[in-house]
Amino acid sequence: MLLGTTVLLLLLGGAGQASAHAALRGADPADGAVLKTAPRSITLTFTESVGLIDDTFRVFDPGNGRVETGEAQHVDGRSDTARVTLPAKLGTGTFTVAWRVVSADSHPIAGAFTFSVGAPSATLATVPSGPVEDPAVAGLHKLGRYLAYGAAALLIGTAAFAALCRPPDVRPLRGLLVAGWWTFTASTVLLLLLRAPYETGAGPAQALDPSGLARTLTGRPGIALAARLLLLAAAAALLLRQRGRVRPTRATAVTGTALAVGLALTWAAAEHASAGIQVPAAMASSVLHLLAMAVWLGGLTALLTLLRHGSLPAVVAARFSRLATLSVTVLAVTGVYQAWRGLGTLDALTETTYGRTLLAKLAAVCLLLLAGAWSRQWTGRLVRTGTDTREADMAVTETDEEEAEMPENQLVVKAAAVVGASAQEGVAVRTPADAPSPRVEDRSADGPPLTPAEHAHRRALRRSVLAEVVVSVVVLGLTTVLTGTLPGRAQAEAATSEQAVGLPVASVTTVPFDMSSAGAPGARGTVQITLDPGRVGENSVQAVVYGPDGGFATVPELRLSFGLPGQDIGPLDAKITDRGGYWAADAVNLPLPGAWEMSVTVRASEIDQVTERKTVRITR
Repeated sequence: MLLGTTVLLLLLGGAGQASAHAALRGADPADGAVLKTAPRSITLTFTESVGLIDDTFRVFDPGNGRVETGEAQHVDGRSDTARVTLPAKLGTGTFTVAWRVVSADSHPIAGAFTFSVGAPSATLATVPSGPVEDPAVAGLHKLGRYLAYGAAALLIGTAAFAALCRPPDVRPLRGLLVAGWWTFTASTVLLLLLRAPYETGAGPAQALDPSGLARTLTGRPGIALAARLLLLAAAAALLLRQRGRVRPTRATAVTGTALAVGLALTWAAAEHASAGIQVPAAMASSVLHLLAMAVWLGGLTALLTLLRHGSLPAVVAARFSRLATLSVTVLAVTGVYQAWRGLGTLDALTETTYGRTLLAKLAAVCLLLLAGAWSRQWTGRLVRTGTDTREADMAVTETDEEEAEMPENQLVVKAAAVVGASAQEGVAVRTPADAPSPRVEDRSADGPPLTPAEHAHRRALRRSVLAEVVVSVVVLGLTTVLTGTLPGRAQAEAATSEQAVGLPVASVTTVPFDMSSAGAPGARGTVQITLDPGRVGENSVQAVVYGPDGGFATVPELRLSFGLPGQDIGPLDAKITDRGGYWAADAVNLPLPGAWEMSVTVRASEIDQVTERKTVRITR
């Protein structure tokens, strides 16, 4: 049902242009641009607001030397831009620009591009191609986020269970509340310390740098985490005040609700909901979604705990069943809205990592709903069994009251009649003194002993709730992955932007060659060929020859041609010319998309040459 509703809304909903996760919309100078004079600044424009860090721009000259630049700033107060000034005497050749910013939803993004002054040149600067974050920091950050989600569910859900389901004995739940609070606090401190290295791409050692922590507390994610710690301190005071009380007061319930909403807001204010389209509605939906998740999943843990302690009346299970149904309804409505907002199109559901992760989460939620339906069945049977038992007890009580009012001689006659009837039917009759006393674990929290049917129903309910808790752990893990994944809407927008996030738009191919068997000196190395933009239509070509030691090499002749065998096109001569250290052609027309065969001919002497072939994919 959830998946069907999601698909329906995706078909009906339109796609907006803004989305969570920033994408680079354009750069000035543009990637691969050749300028007659040196620019005075570099400007980047993004699809949404971004935060700047100390190393937002790193500019390298052709010799891989760091160029001294000014401080990164927003252009005219526009938060979706970043600009840095360059020195007046920049020089000539090809320069490499590496950039890094923090998206409005707290995730860092990075990339690189090149531009040339005067004419392109061979450059020693390398374009960053590794992960945006340090792997150790990224792993710890994901662990902290997962623990924070789980602890929020445990703390908020257990408190809601105690307040709304009203179990007569809340002592078994105190351990859950304490564990939830400590885990929530520890994970928040971990995320706060990791924020600086996570944004800059540094290692875990930088987590204890005071300057990094000070910078973190000036940004929106850091402020949200600091606010979360303050709210947790208030929650601790509330729990201490409530200790020893059986029922929370109205003031305690209102204060606890306000704290739960505030804790949920610390997520909404610093992640996907705070950026993109329909921000107010998205933040409200995010808060409701997280609270419903916490009430449902945390309540399951509380329910399982009471079942294991044998202190769960059937009426408490029935109350939680109704509460869980309400939570699932809220999760369905808010989840469908967030899925539409994150995906944008139906194709993104299967063609993007975000969409595939969302499908996996939906599958896990469906399993959770099946387990929940199983639990509701056993809850209903337990309630009905308990009702029958109470009615029987009431009948016995009424009989006892009648007998108490009988004269002694009538009571003796009635007892004799009962014994005589039982003897005729072969039924053994026990006197109250002979009846075994019920075990402590056979008694419900309400006092009367449990019947065999109630025992069986409680065991089945405990098994079904345990299954729900296990699946909920998987759901929380997928939720953590989903919040750190580029949404499908943003991925589509990044693909249509002038540059893709974190990657150069040009196609770079390395072709090795070897003529050493012919005896030609230095006739072994590689040719690095750059096609810009690597798409259908006109492309500029640059080719640099490297020797076996990785240094620049010169050859008497270099030829380059392209062919598309499947369409019987080519070979098309690129007509590259020697431009002093590298070979280039300003325009090579590749008319169709597909896997083009690139032929590279390297001549090392008058008689020694070799032709190597590589496949290059040209896109639309």
